[in-house]
Amino acid sequence: MRQSARKSIGQALADLSAEFPEEDIKESKLRFLESEGLVEPERTPSGYRKYSVEDMERLRYIIRAQREHYLPLKVIREHLDAIDRGLEPPALNGGPRVPTGVLGAPTTGDLLRGDRGDVRISRRELVKTADITEDLLDQLEGFGLVRTRTGSKHYDADAVVIAKAAGELAAFGIEPRHLRAFKTAADREVGLVEQVVSPIRHSREDGAEGRAAQAMDDIATLSLRLHATLVRSGLRSMR
Repeated sequence: MRQSARKSIGQALADLSAEFPEEDIKESKLRFLESEGLVEPERTPSGYRKYSVEDMERLRYIIRAQREHYLPLKVIREHLDAIDRGLEPPALNGGPRVPTGVLGAPTTGDLLRGDRGDVRISRRELVKTADITEDLLDQLEGFGLVRTRTGSKHYDADAVVIAKAAGELAAFGIEPRHLRAFKTAADREVGLVEQVVSPIRHSREDGAEGRAAQAMDDIATLSLRLHATLVRSGLRSMR
C-alpha cells in the first residue's frame, strides 16, 4: 500500500503545480532539490524516481519557505535537518498567508510575501486597488516605473505593489520623478544578477536550469536584505 502511494516525478509535479498554481514548478527544480540533498526520492530498478508522502511534504515545505518567507536553501536545509532529527524547526516569520483582494489582485501583504500569481487587472482596477489617481499612474508610466503586461492592456501584481508604494510615498512629497533612481538601481541589479546566472543557465550539467533559478532567488533575497539594511543604517545616522 505504501509503495502504491509513491508518485512518479510527473505525478509529483502535477500535484505541486495544482497546489501552488502561481509557482512555475518544473522537473528541473525537483531534480535540483534532489541534487542538493533536500529530498531523496526512492529509485526503481529502472532508475525512475518515486516520491513518498514524506518526500511530498518536504517539497511543500521548501516551496512555502521560499515563496512566503524568502528563505535561501541554506536556511531551509537547516530547518529540514532539525525536522529529520525530531526537533522543531525555527519558527517561520510572517504568520498566516494574507488572502487576496476582492478584485482578484493580491493585497499588499500577500504580494510582499512573493505570491504574485497570474494577476491581470485593468487600469481602472489598478487605480482603485492601489488607491492612486489617474494622473499619478500616468506619471509612473511616463517614468517607466509601471507598465502593462507584455502584449496586453492589463497590469500584473508588480504594478499593484509599485503603484501602491508610490501613492503612499507621494503623501511625503516624494514624486514619481524622484523614484527614477530606484528604477535605475533595480535595472543595474538585474544586470548584475544576469551576469552571475547566465553561465549557470547555459551550463550543460544536469539541473543547470534549477540552479540558475535558485541562484536568482537567493541573490534577490540577499539584495533586498542588503538594500533595506543600508537604507536603515543611513537613516539612523541622520537622527
